[in-house]
Amino acid sequence: MQLSPAHHDERLTAPRSWWFISVLIGLACALMLLPLGTLPLLAGLVGGTALAGLLVSSYGSARVRVVNGALAAGEARIPVTALGDPEVLDAEEARAWRTYKADTRAFMLMRSYVPTALRIEVTDPADPTPYVYVSTREPEALRAAVLAAKTAQRTA
Repeated sequence: MQLSPAHHDERLTAPRSWWFISVLIGLACALMLLPLGTLPLLAGLVGGTALAGLLVSSYGSARVRVVNGALAAGEARIPVTALGDPEVLDAEEARAWRTYKADTRAFMLMRSYVPTALRIEVTDPADPTPYVYVSTREPEALRAAVLAAKTAQRTA
């Protein structure tokens, strides 16, 4: 499906290694229950793997979208008219904004396994949030979508 320039849709999925770790957690649960017999061993394997997989899936299901004139990042919905110019952050700069440059009042949808990000100042004077930090694998595409949505809002 081809999206217009004012739309962007991305899911920040967890890396494959995290799924492998889920299986290892299931194996550890199975080994803990080994002295109790075969049935508890299988229950530990299935239950431990399922629980770890559920945690990985829920953390790795963050979605970043630009739709209907708003930036939707995780649970946040921010109208593009309340945002300034987006700044693309490379891996080094993104790490800096995640750590020592970070402001505790900022909204941050960050995933450590995604090296690049987009930082956008919040220009709404009624909002105490100074900026929005969004991890994204496609920072240029997200920037273009935000700018296109802002242009569309101005002309509408």
